[in-house]
Amino acid sequence: MKKNISVVGSGFSGAVIARELANAGHNVAVYDSRENIGGNCYTERDITTDVMVHKYGPHIFHTSDEHVWSYVQQFDEFVPYINRVKSIYNGRVYSLPINLMTINAFFGKTLSPKEAKEYIQSIGERSIENPQTFEEQALRFVGRELYEAFFKGYTIKQWGLHPSELSANILKRLPVRFNYDDNYYASKYQGIPRNGFTHVIQNILDHPRIEVKLSTIFLRDEAEKYDHVFYSGPIDAWFNYSEGRLGYRTLDFIVERHQGDYQGNAVINYGNEEVPWTRISEHKHFAPWESHEETLIYKEYSRQCGEKDIPYYPIRLVSDKTLLSRYVEKANKEKKVTFVGRLGTYRYLDMHVSIAEALNTAESFLNCQETDKEMPAFIVDPLN
Repeated sequence: MKKNISVVGSGFSGAVIARELANAGHNVAVYDSRENIGGNCYTERDITTDVMVHKYGPHIFHTSDEHVWSYVQQFDEFVPYINRVKSIYNGRVYSLPINLMTINAFFGKTLSPKEAKEYIQSIGERSIENPQTFEEQALRFVGRELYEAFFKGYTIKQWGLHPSELSANILKRLPVRFNYDDNYYASKYQGIPRNGFTHVIQNILDHPRIEVKLSTIFLRDEAEKYDHVFYSGPIDAWFNYSEGRLGYRTLDFIVERHQGDYQGNAVINYGNEEVPWTRISEHKHFAPWESHEETLIYKEYSRQCGEKDIPYYPIRLVSDKTLLSRYVEKANKEKKVTFVGRLGTYRYLDMHVSIAEALNTAESFLNCQETDKEMPAFIVDPLN
């Protein structure tokens, strides 16, 4: 039976759900409060330089899920791209994640993989048997010098908190490699769409049963007009912040345009705490198949998210998770509403995870329709 569906948000989560339900014969209205589709994955051409800009910060698509990889390639060609991040600390440049080149350059050595592993074990603070904090985790596994160079200052700037205040779970697996592999991701498939992420999402939403309504705020009362709502906005906003606001970090970007090549790499982190920005991204390097005489950089600054700011990173401290649990309890009492995506579930999600969960959400909805079951508020438990 054909349904009238509302999807709130036109990022990957919302777009994929809308497409899959439209393919199944349902009518879908996609709402977005912004004037453009794509959420934080939005890309556009810079008028001055003609560089394709990742307006809300760098996005590199990576996944080891063959189904997700095949899915996105329906909507644009994903050109192979290896993300090779550098970090500047005390005026010197190093490779990230920490690898054999980083270790040898930092300590002025020429260690073999075996020697490097033994050396890192020798400088790690093994007296910390059961790390409870981000700082303890880093100190145990890489030692104080590498911790201070690549984790401490960057983390303080990124999260506004000392690493001793953050959970060890944030750093469950320290990315340390004892070879010269400087590929930032370990995913099987990595690439960037030739025509930008906006083009991909535009193609996903290009379906006769999908209507897109931009610059439109979806009010909770409007849910009554639809058979079901998939909500990818902030979960606390859906309940009008009745329990309080969940904590996020937001980003500010200082844009500069230059001639030639500014830094020779797409992303360079800055590990020193006294350098106010966390990283500089040079966007023409995200499309190495293009040629531009001019260039554009983003200096990225992180701060606490205010009421009128764009929420980027869920902080998920203990107080936030306590507050989230109250919203989850409220959400589970809602009828005909499913919370999805990064904001709807208050979790940090890479693009491929958002897409995989969106596909699962759409499939779950269609199965519920066939079996006459009620669609749950969450497909994935946001408290885990």
